[in-house]
Amino acid sequence: MPASPRSARETKRRIQQMEAKRDLRREQEKRRKRDNLVAAGAGTAAVVLAVVLQLTAFAGNPTEDEYAAAQAGLTEPSASATPSAAATNGPNIPAADTAAGKTFTGQLLLNGSPLGVEVDGTKAPQAAAVFKSLSDEGYFNGKTCHRLTTADQFGVLQCGSPNGDGQGDPNYTWGPLENTPADNMYPAGTIAVARTGNNAYGNGTQFFIVYKDTAIPADSAGGYTVVGKVTSGLDVVANIAAAGITPGASDTDGAPKQPVTIDSFSLK
Repeated sequence: MPASPRSARETKRRIQQMEAKRDLRREQEKRRKRDNLVAAGAGTAAVVLAVVLQLTAFAGNPTEDEYAAAQAGLTEPSASATPSAAATNGPNIPAADTAAGKTFTGQLLLNGSPLGVEVDGTKAPQAAAVFKSLSDEGYFNGKTCHRLTTADQFGVLQCGSPNGDGQGDPNYTWGPLENTPADNMYPAGTIAVARTGNNAYGNGTQFFIVYKDTAIPADSAGGYTVVGKVTSGLDVVANIAAAGITPGASDTDGAPKQPVTIDSFSLK
């Protein structure tokens, strides 16, 4: 039976997403070989690809079987979410009910330039509780934004790594996923939580700011928690992106050429 126009469009969209992910995977592998990165907390050699983006966003990549299935117009093989061994949060993670139903507003200061921000405790109570707690503790003050992407449909600035190298704190991980886009689209101004690939309880202290409409395919765990939005000053991030990234294996994904420091992150 011929595929319907809607089905054909959906298949084409999946293929385009998978092609983008395969290209990103190749770039990640090049970067891994160049920088000899080792991610903290990697469990086995089977996750060599995932360690490149340990506790960072966009780690999922399609298998060749999934790609071939999409090309054939078949249903993409289902993938069940694989949470961490203990899909619960530890005592060092603030409870979701401390933010549930609340909206927090404040300011994120990058290189001395302010961004107005809003954090949504109704749609993402656990994430809001975490980021309110971290901001109150002054955790973000002095942290850097280590990653910038500048592709046509993939524009984010990623920040909050404990050591500024993209790795996370294995003792500070949490879940579940909340408020993830059903269409995998993250509009300009979105603030979302970075996490370990394929792990719904792999959120940490890192977040990314979307400075232009961006498509990020979900992995086996799902999408990325949208915790809030930029309400003013998004041009600050756009200007950082305009300066470009440092030369490396990828022309569109790397460290910002203009170093970026979080001076402060306040919420009330």
